[in-house]
Amino acid sequence: MNQYYLLGRSGLRVSRLALGTMNFGVDGFHAAYGRTEEQAEPIFRRYLEAGGNFIDTADFYTAGESERILGRLIDRAGVRDRLVLTSKATNTIDPTDPNASGNGRKHIVRAVEASLRRLGTDYIDLHLLHTWDRITPVEEVVHTLDDLVRAGKIRYAGLSDVPAWYAARAQSYAETHGLAPMITVQLPYSLVMRDIEAEYVSMAQTLGMGLTAWSPIGGGLLSGKYRRTGEGMSGTGRLTNPDAPGREINPRDWQVIEALEGVAADLGRSMAQVAINWVATQPAVASVVIGASSPEQLDSNLAALDFEIPADARRRLEEASAPHVGMPYGMFTPQYQSWVVSPGLGIGDKPAGYAPPVFNGATQPTN
Repeated sequence: MNQYYLLGRSGLRVSRLALGTMNFGVDGFHAAYGRTEEQAEPIFRRYLEAGGNFIDTADFYTAGESERILGRLIDRAGVRDRLVLTSKATNTIDPTDPNASGNGRKHIVRAVEASLRRLGTDYIDLHLLHTWDRITPVEEVVHTLDDLVRAGKIRYAGLSDVPAWYAARAQSYAETHGLAPMITVQLPYSLVMRDIEAEYVSMAQTLGMGLTAWSPIGGGLLSGKYRRTGEGMSGTGRLTNPDAPGREINPRDWQVIEALEGVAADLGRSMAQVAINWVATQPAVASVVIGASSPEQLDSNLAALDFEIPADARRRLEEASAPHVGMPYGMFTPQYQSWVVSPGLGIGDKPAGYAPPVFNGATQPTN
């Protein structure tokens, strides 16, 4: 578990597995699967003992209780300086106030200050927009995050669940104006949710934003506790809870589950471990957010990086989970590109050490 990656084009070292704390607390939207402070503490302590340093929360989680509990746990453990503490803001905290939600300067500044109070700290290591609000100009967002960095209230800025064009615009604007860059984009990614591969992976690699992936086991679908039956699905969890209905399971999902089950059996690993390992070892992924309802479940998830998925097994998983590639993305596949640039002409990628030509003292664009 003592494995750390630099997050994006920054000097921030984060654990490859981050501890998600959406279930710390028993209030608000996530209360149905919440844990009391007494239940959460051994999970938190176990993560620290394993060498983890990357903690993920948000002002919206369990109506702010996740942050309050984390603040007390961090204080008791005396580990604030060694942690990379991440929080987020966008969602409403007061439905009667039009400025108590979204990504405008007024709300984001107030949200950060409220998170600092709940967490009992004077800075947040990484602060993210929780989601795109479809309203606030990206320039306002970037300037607000930069101001918070300069004020010392946050150390780094990033984004979560925004369109790829929006993230690219934010990063390009920040670079052009010498503002704090976006060092990460947090997105859902799993064998049953590979949609981000069309745009975000190459965007992150090109613009220096490490991806942090959430829901690596597809909201529990890839955990191994659900099975297909004649009536639909068996198993105990949120996906079969009538009071908290989950996503609809389609034939492709079952195809992925069956392939994952076979690979996991061959490797002598749990399905969840293989699913997490696959996400963590995909291009551009810096860290994967994992949750746990008990220390034992956390131990199992933390062991997800203790093995390698062989090439043939990875191929089985990726063939079973291959996403539909719509247009124009289907034009960028190796098969299509072979029509555009003939391999027989010896034209390929730039070799290592390639330097673009210089004309009249200026670098000539190469693409």
